Amino acid sequence: MGRGQAVVTMRDGRPPAGADAAGPVDGTGPSAGAVTHDGPAPGGGRRRLGSLLRAVPVPLALVTMLALAGVELGRVYAGSLLPRLVAGAALGSVLVSLAARRLPSWLVAPVSVVAMAAWTGWSLRLAATHAGLPGSLAEVTADAARNGIPRLLTAMIPVEPTPDTVLVPLVAAWLAGLTGAEVALRAGRVLAGYLPPVLLYAGALYVVGPNAAPALWPTVVFVAVAALGLAVSARTGPATGDPTAGLAPGVRAAVRVRLAAGAAFGLVVVVGLVAALGPMVAGQVDGRPVDPRRYVEPPQVETLDENPLIRISGWALHPEQKLLDVRTDRPAGAPAPAAAPSPVSGDEPPDGTGTGETVAPLRIRLAVLSDYDGVTWRVGATYRNAGRILPAATPAPGSTVKTVRQDITVAELTGRLLPAVATPREVSGARVAYDPATGTLIRPEGLTPGLRYTVTSDEEHPDSNLLATANVPAGETVARVLRVADGAPEPMVRLAGQLAEENGAPYARAAAIEQFLSEHYRLVSDAPSGHAYPNLGFFLFGPRNGGGQRGTSEQFAAAFAVLGRLTGLPTRVVVGLESTGDGAIRAGDAYAWPEVLFDGLGWVPFDPLPRPDQEPRPVEEDFRPAPDNPPPSEAPEPTLEPTASPEPSAAAAGPADAGGVPTPVLVGGGTGGLLVLVGAVLLTLLAMRRSLTRGRVERGDPAHRIAGAWREVTDALRLAGQPVGPDLAATEVAQRARHAVAPPGGAVDAVAPAGGVIHAVGAPFADHVAATTRTPADGVDELADLLNQVGFAPGTVTPDQAARAAGAAQTYVDALRATRPRWRRWLWSIHPGPLRWRR
Repeated sequence: MGRGQAVVTMRDGRPPAGADAAGPVDGTGPSAGAVTHDGPAPGGGRRRLGSLLRAVPVPLALVTMLALAGVELGRVYAGSLLPRLVAGAALGSVLVSLAARRLPSWLVAPVSVVAMAAWTGWSLRLAATHAGLPGSLAEVTADAARNGIPRLLTAMIPVEPTPDTVLVPLVAAWLAGLTGAEVALRAGRVLAGYLPPVLLYAGALYVVGPNAAPALWPTVVFVAVAALGLAVSARTGPATGDPTAGLAPGVRAAVRVRLAAGAAFGLVVVVGLVAALGPMVAGQVDGRPVDPRRYVEPPQVETLDENPLIRISGWALHPEQKLLDVRTDRPAGAPAPAAAPSPVSGDEPPDGTGTGETVAPLRIRLAVLSDYDGVTWRVGATYRNAGRILPAATPAPGSTVKTVRQDITVAELTGRLLPAVATPREVSGARVAYDPATGTLIRPEGLTPGLRYTVTSDEEHPDSNLLATANVPAGETVARVLRVADGAPEPMVRLAGQLAEENGAPYARAAAIEQFLSEHYRLVSDAPSGHAYPNLGFFLFGPRNGGGQRGTSEQFAAAFAVLGRLTGLPTRVVVGLESTGDGAIRAGDAYAWPEVLFDGLGWVPFDPLPRPDQEPRPVEEDFRPAPDNPPPSEAPEPTLEPTASPEPSAAAAGPADAGGVPTPVLVGGGTGGLLVLVGAVLLTLLAMRRSLTRGRVERGDPAHRIAGAWREVTDALRLAGQPVGPDLAATEVAQRARHAVAPPGGAVDAVAPAGGVIHAVGAPFADHVAATTRTPADGVDELADLLNQVGFAPGTVTPDQAARAAGAAQTYVDALRATRPRWRRWLWSIHPGPLRWRR
């Protein structure tokens, strides 16, 4: 090749058009020399920088869109930890895809998943440390993997960023970043690569729902970033020029017509969709979004905790049982609690003046019972999973708020209810669920001996000077705590009317009920449990020598709450423990108290319990039923005319002739009154026994009714003089029950139900038993199997099985009763034992 010759080649080795591929091209001037496009060219560094800058916008847009989804979801979270973790997951997933772009596509996903596992593990450990949760990383991760989705949808707003509430957003953000980066960067389909971030952002909006303000600026930024990434990617894409270049004129025209038709059709479809869907979408702007939490059932309390009021009598019988260990920390200089003035104690609230401050005992709440159906008080709370920080409540104006911090260690307290002073604000050491309406806590996993947690509460005491003039709320918002179930005893209604008539103001009515109960009734520890209408009627008006007018704090609190509602006061019952500060809290410290809701003051506790040294006065002194006959003042005045001289026999009667009642009349009246009293006691016992039976087998879920039917059988064995111990299994008890009704020959005859409350409930089953050759003992065997099913497979029994259990129990009780002597059969239905026997 000569000096003046130059060879110009293209990148693929072909000569340019018009040049001879085999021969040289003459060149003159400065262009002479060998020029090839494969060698370095001036400005190559600038071109590489420009190429890099053109490649940045799409990954940056993906990271920003994913991070905005975390920002949107973080609006229902406490603090900024979740948005920062989601932003890290977005950046990490896109960077891993960029770094592995030269690897085969099948290898990118495993590498990215390994990186996701590392980031997720570090994030979960950070969240656990931030929330103060105990346990190793493996335990925390396993718990979060099992419960991540349900706890995210049942957690209280604002959601605490704990491992179980951040795991799902982190994994979703990372997988969305991996998918979007692979589709947009490797495949070059930017618009399709935007789909995972869009779905993640829409999911965040759905989870937030109506629990935050409309997301205006995050959505605007999201759309703007997406549009910018699309614009930059289209501008830097390969320049194709005219797609019809090089085609024949006829073909070129046809292609252009087809492209124009396709563009026009696409435009028509877009405009049509906008016209059809635009008004509907615009109409949803002011609508309330759907809250997905309403489709998920929050944590529930156990049957034992649904009505903890019935545990008061059991605790009262074993006052030395250790329930908790408590250490209380009161901040120095904190004001003394201002208690409501009570007409019972006569104590004035401490104000910090005088010789010293008196620190009142702390009331540690277990549960608040707001629902009453005439038979049972129930919790009825909605518990939401909560983190360490609980929602703050605004105290009432003028109230005194004292911060109380307690370290509590569980000893022998069972169930799920977590004790805490009202109102808790921070809990550490235990995962909790919280009901803000009542300010109570539960531990969904249940209490275990040795569980230790710390709770910080804001103990609020209303201004006692405002109580005398305070009103009570009314309307639908408080209808739940004003509801009076049907069937209230007439004497109780009359007593409530008498107390309301004499006291007009709401606080005066509440104080009058408190004083009436504390002055006329006795507090005992051996009273049987029960707060249904018949139980409260017997507590209020039953004869003293028959067990009436005495009870535990269960009856005092329940009677106050029912009488208060009958007088128009919104009331509820609280079950809790009394603590004097540090040390053990025992079963004897458990009690119940009523509360009344006042406008502007909140729930105010009352204490209807009598003083320890106070002797109760007879109820008849302050409450007398309305007489059926006219009062003596309306009787005609006696005449003053002289009467005939008395007979000698009358004169010999001594003082009786001076207008007194004859001795036979006194004897007959006394005997008749005694018979009436005995009859009233017997009828009351009969009514209470029937109410107990109905409550066992007619009310509650199937499991509760089956357990109640079993208690009917064990009570019958005890009435028959053959009690069974608590150490026996159900099948062993059934075997003893079979022997109890077996005749001397060993055969057991079939016995049909003889009537009664249970017979009415289980009538179809009873008719079936009567029509077959089944024996009562066979029914007890089936009942034992159902009881084992309740214990070992909860939630699987059906209402039909509960009805069969009721029929089997009644059949056996009738058969066992028929084997007793006649006098014992007469006393069977009025025996008070089942009312007071401890279960």
